[in-house]
Amino acid sequence: MNAPTAATTVPALAAVGLHKRYVLGDEVVHALRGVDLTVQPGEFVAVMGPSGSGKSTLLHLLGLLDAPDEGTIALAGEATEGLDDDALTDVRRQRLGFVFQAFELVPNLTARENVVLPAEIADEAAAAAERLTMLADALGITDRLDHRPGQLSGGQRQRVAIARALINDPVLVLADEPTGNLDSHTGREVLDLLRSGVDRHGWTVVVVTHDVQAALTADRIVFLRDGAIAGEARTDAADVRAQLDGFLAG
Repeated sequence: MNAPTAATTVPALAAVGLHKRYVLGDEVVHALRGVDLTVQPGEFVAVMGPSGSGKSTLLHLLGLLDAPDEGTIALAGEATEGLDDDALTDVRRQRLGFVFQAFELVPNLTARENVVLPAEIADEAAAAAERLTMLADALGITDRLDHRPGQLSGGQRQRVAIARALINDPVLVLADEPTGNLDSHTGREVLDLLRSGVDRHGWTVVVVTHDVQAALTADRIVFLRDGAIAGEARTDAADVRAQLDGFLAG
């Protein structure tokens, strides 16, 4: 994976005016209210918000697992609206990588088989071989590739899951509470790996989290409240802690 250059201008992700409504009995719930989110190649963005803020809904829309009622989503400049189910499946397979809180590894497959499974489904197994070597080395799982998930620690399983998410060289990796099932030390290691991958390999990552330390690992924190963007902060800002405390207190 190549890090972006100064000439890169097309966002990895451009979500504009996202609205999502759900009907619950006689009530209409506005889960998202006009959310805009742009992520540049090689950027690490954290999305934070209280329960019910719309974080999960936003993640589902960005992952093309659900469609917005209004608004558009483009990946590397390519629009996704109007695509049929087969085309959306292809885009998810080729353009997106997913990392889940519960790892979602296939228990009877080895770590190696779990990692390359998306590439095999996409008929890209041969091209994935070189990426597997690089990812396994970067994530410190080279000596665990022949182990099944039940033989791995939680941190190792999440590393395998990250490698799986990256095996098809996606435009964007979406991580849903990636440290939620890990102790604080192991969670810190996983966050450091994501940070290193962004800095050294140009990975583009959006992580949805309630974990302050996870959010501070990112380049930028986007705050959601009541289905709308309530603000954002760059983690290199001198007052980022104060901004974060103010959002969480509000």
